[in-house]
Amino acid sequence: MIQSPHFLYIETVGCQMNVLDSEMVVASLRRHGYEIVGSVDRADTILFNTCSVRQHAEDKIYSALGQLRRHKQRHPEKIIGVLGCMAQKDQRQIFERAPYVDLVIGPGQLQQTAELIEAARTGRGQQLAVSLGRRDGPVEQIRRSHETFDPLRDPAMRPTPFQAYLRIQIGCDKFCTYCVVPLTRGPEQGRPPEDILAEARVLADQGCREITLLGQTVNSYRYRSGGRTTRLADLLVALHEIDGIRRLKFVTNYPQDMTVELLQTMRDLPKCCRYLHVPLQSGSNRILQAMKRGYTVEDYREMMTRIREILPETAVSNDFIVGFCGETEEDFQQSVELLRECRFKSSFIFKYSERPGTKAADLLPDDVPDEVKRRRNQELLALQDAISEEDNQTFLGRAVEVLVEGPSRAAEKRAAEKRGADGDALQVTGRTMCDRIVVFPGSRHQVGQLLSVTILDCTAHTLIGEVLPQPAVPELALLSGSELRATV
Repeated sequence: MIQSPHFLYIETVGCQMNVLDSEMVVASLRRHGYEIVGSVDRADTILFNTCSVRQHAEDKIYSALGQLRRHKQRHPEKIIGVLGCMAQKDQRQIFERAPYVDLVIGPGQLQQTAELIEAARTGRGQQLAVSLGRRDGPVEQIRRSHETFDPLRDPAMRPTPFQAYLRIQIGCDKFCTYCVVPLTRGPEQGRPPEDILAEARVLADQGCREITLLGQTVNSYRYRSGGRTTRLADLLVALHEIDGIRRLKFVTNYPQDMTVELLQTMRDLPKCCRYLHVPLQSGSNRILQAMKRGYTVEDYREMMTRIREILPETAVSNDFIVGFCGETEEDFQQSVELLRECRFKSSFIFKYSERPGTKAADLLPDDVPDEVKRRRNQELLALQDAISEEDNQTFLGRAVEVLVEGPSRAAEKRAAEKRGADGDALQVTGRTMCDRIVVFPGSRHQVGQLLSVTILDCTAHTLIGEVLPQPAVPELALLSGSELRATV
């Protein structure tokens, strides 16, 4: 057992999976006497939980490590560790680029973090713990090496104690040509449903009201045992019965697995949020084929039709990659047109970033100039912002149910400038059942509550409202047919 107290600084980069992984690591380290601090100067253990999906995320971590070189020279007793996807991808390269790093730990080995820190602290040298590569052994052995751990939850590590991520699936078998996730997270594996339900009950007992189920392609979740197959729709039905949980979400979805059964289950379960994140990536069939996405534009349109028919009030968000290998102006304009057609609630738009080890990096030239990528990125962003603002205007004058998450960023900044003024009356923020952000005058006492908020104004990204003494009306009942189409 590590002698206490020890002081931990942890920085997390990347997706919701990484946020959840950091929560697990911190919960484990707290049991070993660690306390969380807000700066590297106060910490004796410094951990970076990393992402490899884009080059920028890796550059950020290597830059942070470079800034710690002199700090480590002045304090050689401090432990510096790199966790997560970049650790799995780069492995010993991290030690070569930053020889003062003590730990490199992949996503499948995070449960070993405490003992690896202890090994480094007691003079047993640099510690490397990573999973097997996709071709480095028997399939079952590879699967086991990528298993993550989910037994410990720590409400203090969440943005709010009322919202939590719950992993139902690890890994991915889609092998899109641009994506490093199958290499860093390993084979797709669904967690046993009884483990998922037990963890959800723990979260409910901790006061959590909203759970977001996580998976790389979450709607492809399946678990086979004793001749029975459990799918995402079955999980939602079981989770819906847990007292205390008021909202259920799930991300990220794969278009080909958006089944009628799943959509009908969402429709029939009031706790299911009317929100789906389903990456498209490109509006060009030629580019989708080069990406090896496994569907066509026509398939995606059919999926959107199913969503509109079964869940017409549901908002859909999306990912685009611009500047993928060989993308012509015609290919890009097809993405522009499909964005106009689908009218996503929001889109996460990224410039293509070549990732070593992927099929695209090995076989396809990264031949779109960066200035073209930037222009296409900005053009799509501007169109999405215009669509989002138009659709947000349909909420003006209406009451929506909001789960209050906490002070808005502007309120937090003002409070920091006032050095800790308690701000009993301040601007707070929350989300609707269709995942739209709402800000309104409130107080910290409202955090975690579900409130009826009347929308008075909006921007492209935010609804602006006020708590009025009237009940929230379901968004489906509020919108006309044309407006329903605009919210999707």
